[in-house]
Formats: sequence, structure tokens, C-alpha cells
Amino acid sequence: QLQLVESGGALVQPGGSLRLSCAASGGTMEHYAIVWIRQAPGKEEYEGVSCINVLGQSTNTADSVKDRFTVSRDNAKSTVYLQMNSLKPEDTATYYCAARALSCTLTTPSRLQFEYPYWGQGTQVTVSS
Repeated sequence: QLQLVESGGALVQPGGSLRLSCAASGGTMEHYAIVWIRQAPGKEEYEGVSCINVLGQSTNTADSVKDRFTVSRDNAKSTVYLQMNSLKPEDTATYYCAARALSCTLTTPSRLQFEYPYWGQGTQVTVSS
């Protein structure tokens, strides 16, 4: 059973940067597309932020973070990264990585839990001065 563990969340000032990591175990990560998902405080809805296909040559990033967030992967290290630059207070959320053995898709918020069967426990990102 694939297990995912996120790390790298922190409190950061607006305009700052963070790099989140998603480490996989219990399975071969290179067989899975990975998506970064976030849930803002007080909101039930998830937002698909950025996803990457199994070989890393194709990505899809939400308009809300395009040009600021970049997803990448190192299959040799079984790790996927989310580089977040120019952070804004509205980026404050719990960030999850999730996996599925199909192509990368951001899908719709209501379908994320159905499309991606494997989830990590999340890491908190807070953007505040």
C-alpha cells in the first residue's frame, strides 16, 4: 500500500518561499501521478494546486498559483516537490499530496477524493506577517 508523507510546511511572510516535499513508501512512486491539493482554514472544499505525471514531463497547475508554484519529482528519491514562491496570505492552507495510477489531473474540487485514492496527512502552510 502506497504511503505518502508531506513535509516542509511553515509560517512564512508574504512574498516568501517554501518548498514542500512528498515522500513515498510502500510502493513504486514512479508508477503514480501525484497531485498537490490544499484546503484553506474553515473551508470544506479542496483545491487541486498542481499535478505531475509519472515521468515528470507533464504538469498541470491551477491558474490561482500559476507562475508562482512549480511541481517536480525525483523518482530515484521517491519524492515529489512543490516549490512555492511569492506566497500570499490566501495561500494559507493545509497542503496534501495524493497519488493515483493514472494520468495527472486537477479535476474538480468535489472529485479529488475520488480520483486520488492515496493521500498523505498534510502539512500546514501559513502566510502571515
